[in-house]
Amino acid sequence: MTTTQIYLVPGFFGFTKLGAFNYFHEVATVIKSKLLDQGIDPQVIEVETIPTGSIRRRAEVLIEAVRKNGGQHADNLHFIGHSTGGLDIRLMLTPSVKLHSGQLETQIAQRTRSAISLSTPHHGTPMASFFTSMNGRNLLLILSLLATSRPGRYSIYSMARLLNKYARLDHLLGQRDDILDSLAENLLNQLRPDQGDAVWAYLRRIAEDQGAMVQLTPEGMDLFNAAVLDCRDVDYVGFITASPPPTARLLMPKRSSVYGTFTHLIYTICYQITQKEHPHYLYPRLDATTRDTVQNTLGSSLEPTSNDGIVPSLSQFWGKVGGVYSADHMDVVGQFDHAKDTGVYPTWMMSGSGFNEERFGQVWGDICQVVARNQKDQ
Repeated sequence: MTTTQIYLVPGFFGFTKLGAFNYFHEVATVIKSKLLDQGIDPQVIEVETIPTGSIRRRAEVLIEAVRKNGGQHADNLHFIGHSTGGLDIRLMLTPSVKLHSGQLETQIAQRTRSAISLSTPHHGTPMASFFTSMNGRNLLLILSLLATSRPGRYSIYSMARLLNKYARLDHLLGQRDDILDSLAENLLNQLRPDQGDAVWAYLRRIAEDQGAMVQLTPEGMDLFNAAVLDCRDVDYVGFITASPPPTARLLMPKRSSVYGTFTHLIYTICYQITQKEHPHYLYPRLDATTRDTVQNTLGSSLEPTSNDGIVPSLSQFWGKVGGVYSADHMDVVGQFDHAKDTGVYPTWMMSGSGFNEERFGQVWGDICQVVARNQKDQ
């Protein structure tokens, strides 16, 4: 029987689970369903990572996850990386790379059929440049102090209690099912002030290792791309996201919620930071065929300013083009507004992309097509 493993690799600031939040929300379920329809029964593995750690250290974590799950003995390996996760995959598969003792890298590469990147900053992102600036470093310093000091933890814990009470007040005012409700239910209710809580552990990992900050700048990725080569016989496919530029309309609350307005504002700030192309490290320009594909899909062209709120769209191209979608950075991993039997799942970032369950199914259906066409029967 042919064995197939699919590894889902989270991005910058990524996690597997935080409280009841799942980074790849419902992705594994969709993948298994779509591939079973094609006669493929995969094991889907969501990989833990170092949130802001260097790409090398993140790749070491990835290769260790493959070893623990016996991937070096599988018939088919497929890697799907969201955001920085796509770079972890590329580094791990680089010919002659040494991340682990023995021949583990070679064994994994020989069994790898596809390396799929989704919203990945292959040519860098100005967002990383922001975090290496004084303002960005100060923000990370504050996070570090909050995570590693007892007063900091109790300050956040007290704020979480207040937000919980505010969420209940929201309900009395008729404002339900917004991002605050989701935070209260999935994270704030479970938060504890003791340092063993998963939230503090996550923030400590950010405080301890911020190596990816410099590496994800356009300058850093210029060097990365010169040294990190594609592995022969592996299908490299990139999936591209672009969300609409913010407008005054986006700053109006979607459901009369202050939190909707707040996330619109965050998106606006992120988009404006990300749209600034480095004057000396330009993104690749598209050939005529790809430009036509983008135009037909999005109804508009991709410019150097186009981005998904975190990563410039032109920076996401690497290998074959698997698809181009109107979506913000987190939409494609299931973090978008949608209703389920259990209630409404709110978006993390109200970008106005209009992303929905149909598009979510399309994105992962297209990704599953790449997996299916690269399968090898034993």
